[in-house]
Amino acid sequence: MMVEDLLRILLPLRDALIPLLILALSLTAGYIFVALLRAVVGRAWGKDAEKTVGDKVRILALLVFFLAGLDLALRRLEFLPGQVAGYIGLLLRILAIMVGAFVAGRAVGGIVAHYGKRKPSMRGMVPLLSRILNFFIYVLAFIIILYALGVNITAFVAGLGIAGIAIAFAMQETLSQFFAGMYVLSEQPIRVGDFVELETGQMGYVVEIGWRAVKIRELPNNIIVIPNSKLVTSVIKNYSLPKPETRCIVSLSVGYDSDLEKVERVTIEVAKKAMRKLGIDAPGLEPIVRFSGFGEYGINLTVVMPVKEFTQQFALRHEFVKELHRRYREEGIEIPYPVRTVRLKKS
Repeated sequence: MMVEDLLRILLPLRDALIPLLILALSLTAGYIFVALLRAVVGRAWGKDAEKTVGDKVRILALLVFFLAGLDLALRRLEFLPGQVAGYIGLLLRILAIMVGAFVAGRAVGGIVAHYGKRKPSMRGMVPLLSRILNFFIYVLAFIIILYALGVNITAFVAGLGIAGIAIAFAMQETLSQFFAGMYVLSEQPIRVGDFVELETGQMGYVVEIGWRAVKIRELPNNIIVIPNSKLVTSVIKNYSLPKPETRCIVSLSVGYDSDLEKVERVTIEVAKKAMRKLGIDAPGLEPIVRFSGFGEYGINLTVVMPVKEFTQQFALRHEFVKELHRRYREEGIEIPYPVRTVRLKKS
């Protein structure tokens, strides 16, 4: 008798405890999911990304697992009519899908934003890339909701495909610019801050790499806008790669009567002085002089002076030529110039 009474008491409790156990297991699974997500993101992108993604999705991810667990728990409650339980379960599934899509969107946005912080050249693409990825996530969530409601999604997906093809044809030029911009950002033949020279001879600093075009600021402070599709098919000289350090080269001649040892010594002294004046002097940055041959009016030589970036050579060449002219005059070193001798024959 006592056993029967005990069973009579425990059976209703069992029916109540199982839904609670399902909820507890669902929340536990949610915590495990968040921990695994943070671990994967942290391993792939570092601690900052782990914190960013964790802060954005933790509560919402737990809510998704709670809603899914609540749906399963309600199915175990026998006192609810079947139709009512079905409607409530459907509502919970739809809410879980919506919240899950929002969680995925925030996680993707956080990862893209962190990637943009690590790669400054990507910052211009971060907002657009986040919107595109979120759009696909929400479209997928909408399709899943339609399927949960019992809607035949085959025709809907086919319609989306046809609409996508039509949009792609209509936006062909825009899409070509976008994918060309993605190529520039991924391959990085140029970066924001690089000094480049175009096929046309125009030179300047890259100030912006956008989804449609690249902006280059010339030295006179003009802006050149180049469509991405044109940029990827052009030949561009990048003076900042592989390193921004380059060389300032000056060619000149001295008279045939000059003492070449003296010429070399004086020229190097002048080059070092000009470099120090502009703050370019540093260990390992030494100018060199090379005599290259016998010219029509004198002996040719080339002076090579290292600079830390391309635009420094303009000021360095200015200071070098000015100081070299003064020193050559003081040292009696002749800079030859063309002379034409005319002989008149008496008739």
